[in-house]
Amino acid sequence: MNLSKNFPVADFTKSEVAERRGLNNEMAERETINARELCSAILQPVRDALGPVVVRSGYRSYEVNKAVGGKPNSQHLHGMAADIEITGMDNEKLAEWIYKNIPIWDQLILEFYTPGVPNSGWVHVSFNPDGLNRKQSLIINKSGTRGWKP
Repeated sequence: MNLSKNFPVADFTKSEVAERRGLNNEMAERETINARELCSAILQPVRDALGPVVVRSGYRSYEVNKAVGGKPNSQHLHGMAADIEITGMDNEKLAEWIYKNIPIWDQLILEFYTPGVPNSGWVHVSFNPDGLNRKQSLIINKSGTRGWKP
């Protein structure tokens, strides 16, 4: 089953941690609906414009989220967030493109990116299908969290 044209459910729920620890990481109906909305609003348009998107982390069950050290209120728990990259594209450029070209999102976070090291970190992007999208853009690294605008 696909969430959108280029995003199969299996890619969105794949977790090495879940596989290694034997944890269930299947989405229920509500999380699947949320993930479809995320793909439709953000991931598929990014893919259509820039090429294949690698989902490093999509949906996380409670157990998987806890095992990876995710926040207890993570949008990943609800199928509303994905950590992504595009092979060969600087993650800061990817975050900038989303910021400038995708009209609606909840959070856009450039995580653990090192300037000058294009493959460092990843881009976290989320979408709230209930319409409460804050357009909050941040950088998170070992120095902490701060606001960010390209």
